[in-house]
Formats: sequence, structure tokens, C-alpha cells
Amino acid sequence: MKMLIRLINIELFKVFSRPRTYIGFAGIALLVLILEIAFYIDGNRLVDFATQSLKESFIFTGNLMNGYLVCLIVLQTLIVHVPLLVSLVAGELLAGEASTGTFRFLLTRPVSRVNVVVAKYFAAMIYTIALVVWLCIVGLGLGVLLFGHGELIVMKTSSITIFASNDVLWRFACAFTFGALGMSTVAALALLLSSITENAVGPIVGTMVIIIIFLVINATDVEVLNRIKPFLFTTHINAWKYFFEEEIDKTGLIESTLILIGHIVGFVAATALIFKRKDILT
Repeated sequence: MKMLIRLINIELFKVFSRPRTYIGFAGIALLVLILEIAFYIDGNRLVDFATQSLKESFIFTGNLMNGYLVCLIVLQTLIVHVPLLVSLVAGELLAGEASTGTFRFLLTRPVSRVNVVVAKYFAAMIYTIALVVWLCIVGLGLGVLLFGHGELIVMKTSSITIFASNDVLWRFACAFTFGALGMSTVAALALLLSSITENAVGPIVGTMVIIIIFLVINATDVEVLNRIKPFLFTTHINAWKYFFEEEIDKTGLIESTLILIGHIVGFVAATALIFKRKDILT
């Protein structure tokens, strides 16, 4: 256990000593800043447009265009942008070692290859969690600073739900926690692809291609594809939305959690198996 913890610390040092690691944090800050400036300029008009038909039957009072609503919109970008930022780091963890030829030096120490893979995944997961926490801090913190707080209005195609301001923060905490689990699944996939190639670009591109293919399948309403959707991790990454329903679907939430954890275990186990058989001498 002590050796594993030491390996994790070494991997974390490697991760956070690389300049490309901070591209993700800078990218998220810039993306959120652009979105929130846009909403600051034109957000009220968008809310008025979205609630126009409802205003014929209901009277809306209070600050609907607030930091909570902006943060919810920012959270919607989780599945689109954050996987690329995660794969930038996780996809390099094994492929980068192979391209620079440092595997031999790494494995001269009395450590198993499985421990090396586990340590690298934990380092990728910690980076991923830090990225999601940063998204939460920037999205929620800057949103409340610019727009204030108030009731959270959640609009869907067939319904609209309004949460009291004192019933919101725990929902965001749970949603971002679940988002970190989803992005940790992406990190596990990128690490798996990283064990197959010696070029760090391949795992990054491969991860995004797989996610795009799965998202297209998720968006296509065809019977044969509907049968495989429940088994795709992309189907369950957006399960954080359960926390913004009036009645949380606990069964669906537990199912999505177990499926994502199952994918992580499967991806990491496959990575360990491939890495154990990898020839590092040629």
C-alpha cells in the first residue's frame, strides 16, 4: 500500500508539472467567462422567451436569471467539452512513457505493472476531479457573483420546475460529484487507449471519436440502437440531471452509478492486462 501511495504521488507530480495539464483549467475558465458574459448581456431576453407562453397563466417574480440558472447551463457543457480536456492528460499517461522510453527506468523499481496502471489511473482521476471542482467553482462562484442568487428554474420540453433558493446548493454538489464520476470513466477509457499506442495523440483522438459515436447512437431513435443504449457509458454520464427533478429517480441514479463504476473497473482491468503483456524492451 505504501508503494502504491508513493507511485500515486509520483504520478501526480508528473501530471501537475506538465504545462498541458493547466490547459484544461484555463480552457474551462475561458469557456465559462464567455458564456457568463453572453448571459449577462442577453440572458434576461432568453429567459423571457423561454417563459413567454407560461406568463399567460402564471406570474413570475424574483430573479430568475441568476447564478444558479447560469451554472446549470454551464453544467450542460460537461459531456461536450470536459472529456477532451480529461483525455489531454489521461491519454498521455502511458503513451507518453512509451514515446519517451522511460518505461524501463520506471519498471526497474520493485513495483508491479498492475500497481503502475492503478497509480496512473488514480492520478488521472484526481486531475479529473480537480477539473470538475474548478468547473463548479468558476461556474457557480462567478455566476452568483455576476447574477446573484434566487430560485432555480428548470425548463424541459414538457414541464417546468422551480426550486427554492435554499433547495439548490445540495443539488449542485451532488450533480458535480456525479459529473466527476462520469468524467473519471472518460479518464479510464483514455488510459486504456493510451496503453495500446505509443503516440499520445492517438488516445486523445480515439477517446473523442468513441464518445462522439456513442452520443450519435444515444441521439438516434432506432429500435436496434435503443437496445444497446443502456450499456453505453455516455447514456449515464448525464444522469446528474436526476438531481434537478422534483422527485429524484433513485433507481435510475443507482443504476447509472453502478454502470459507470463497472465501466471504470473494466477499462482499468483491461489496461492492466494489456500493460502486463506489453514489451517495453523493443
